[in-house]
Amino acid sequence: MEIEHCVFPDDILYDLDNLVWARKEAGNVLVIGITSILSAIAGRISAIQLKDVNTSIRRGKNLGTIESGRYFGAVRAPVAGKIVAVNHELFSNPKLANDSPYGKGWFIALSPTSDIDIINVMKSLPRDSEEIKALIRSLRVKCYSAFPDFEMFEIGIECAATLSKLDDLISGIKSGQIVHLVSDDPTADIEMTRWSEQTGQKLIETRKEENLLHFLVQKMD
Repeated sequence: MEIEHCVFPDDILYDLDNLVWARKEAGNVLVIGITSILSAIAGRISAIQLKDVNTSIRRGKNLGTIESGRYFGAVRAPVAGKIVAVNHELFSNPKLANDSPYGKGWFIALSPTSDIDIINVMKSLPRDSEEIKALIRSLRVKCYSAFPDFEMFEIGIECAATLSKLDDLISGIKSGQIVHLVSDDPTADIEMTRWSEQTGQKLIETRKEENLLHFLVQKMD
């Protein structure tokens, strides 16, 4: 399910207080990760630390931390239990938690102490979709179809000058990386479409919010 442009799979449970999710697996194990809300709040995650396997942890206590250029914070356990596995791939590629928060970017697997917390704390969709929508709006979270590697805020700049700066940025980044461009030029949507067709770079999302236009551009080979 997509709520306010943020993705929420409907086959998992959510701890909205701590912005984490849990998926039940075989053997009474819960796989836990961060929601698209926390991913958006943090920005591009640059480092992740996780507690060790066999660590016992109480509900609401730190199972690890995430860090970005603008954020440092704890990731809190939605239920009590013992850690039985950690996602070591996050240590070398922390942006997985941005790019695939409900898949490859999972954090830990935990054997819960009891099912009471799961019943009392965790929420499901679509029953709680309105609560999630209100939470996103209160936190002013912005989610996009792909998580950007770079940001360009070109407010009060003519589109021609903005496109020149975008060309310079695109020339220096890796294939597949994504730029989030924000402009208040009313002709930007037309010019960005033309630029994409001329350069072969992929315009993967265009969104208008009040007087601002948001674009996601992916560098192609």
